[in-house]
Amino acid sequence: MPRTVDAAERRREIAAAVWRVIRRDGVQGASVRAVAREARTSMGALRHWFATQDELLHFAMTLVVEHARARVEAVVAGAVPDGALALRVLEETLPLDDERRAEAEVWLALTARALTAPALAALRDRSAEDLFALCRWVLTVLADAGDLRPGSDPSLEAERLYAVLDGLAVHAATRPAALPAGRVRQVLAAHLDSLHDTR
Repeated sequence: MPRTVDAAERRREIAAAVWRVIRRDGVQGASVRAVAREARTSMGALRHWFATQDELLHFAMTLVVEHARARVEAVVAGAVPDGALALRVLEETLPLDDERRAEAEVWLALTARALTAPALAALRDRSAEDLFALCRWVLTVLADAGDLRPGSDPSLEAERLYAVLDGLAVHAATRPAALPAGRVRQVLAAHLDSLHDTR
């Protein structure tokens, strides 16, 4: 058992090195050699864990998904499903601090790479489906809490919420000075408020 834990930890350390290289040098700079140097290991040792650059990048992208999922699950665990919870859950998907900004930058870089990398494209698409499912869940929570306008189309509103999240994530990651964390929170909260019954 300890060997398995050690292996998982070592793979995560290497993935963290991939993130640093991507943020500094772009995906094109994340060669096996560059990542080995960043991780302070030999290329031979790195290839023990990841045989190719594609495997490295896939695992680095997977880690972004896992981090976001773990944060969402931690927020939801034992909480009362209401509008406040919906806002907190959605905030976990956005680059509102250094950790989440790093994830967003890596995600965006690897999403661009996914245009020509089928394995990354499949992961990108599964993640998009998960985020859309989260948006549908939020709409259900709001409806059950009486915080959704009567007559609203939950499917349409889920699509609209997904678009808001996606847009905020891209702008906050690429232009953080123009869209700081506080403003991201305001925009998201305003969108959720617009879904309420105003009568």
